[in-house]
Amino acid sequence: MLKYIPILELPVLIIMVLIRAIMLRRHGIKAIVFGVTDKTDYFIIPVVLLFFYALLSSIVNLPFPDILFKSFFEMRILYILSIIICTISLIWFGITLKIFGKSFRVGIDEKSKDELITKGTFSLSRNPIYTGFIAFFTGILIAYSNITILFFLIFLVIMIHRQIAREEIFLKNHYGDEYEKYCKKVRKYM
Repeated sequence: MLKYIPILELPVLIIMVLIRAIMLRRHGIKAIVFGVTDKTDYFIIPVVLLFFYALLSSIVNLPFPDILFKSFFEMRILYILSIIICTISLIWFGITLKIFGKSFRVGIDEKSKDELITKGTFSLSRNPIYTGFIAFFTGILIAYSNITILFFLIFLVIMIHRQIAREEIFLKNHYGDEYEKYCKKVRKYM
């Protein structure tokens, strides 16, 4: 039973983002602006689909090369550790979404006129959403430790770092000195 809990937490993460996007849409805010400023963002989609397929293959034996989804090791304690990490990440993510308020976007919204958020989880990390993603998928890797999930986590970290670099340029241009001062006080990740 423990083996299935981390994979059941993944839809919770996705649902949290979708609910926030729907709530913002009701206020006339388009929260999903993924790929609007850079079409190369769409490169992520096939990798994410492969990740989901590999994750499902780890549990229900879908057709997939054995070497790509076979676990490095399976131990009950690792499932428990994974559940703890994923749950804490979900709580962190939920708190961050709440603090983000109407400023939350998936992608860079160059038309945004929102204020710079610096309180709550943003006082601990300039990128608490991304930090939560990395922690969550590290928890997934601990539960379903295979080469495909490891590849996905490495890819995710690279893509997040790339996105943060792009967002930092936007935020420096958008908020100027206010953002520069914030960067001196709060670390990029943790």
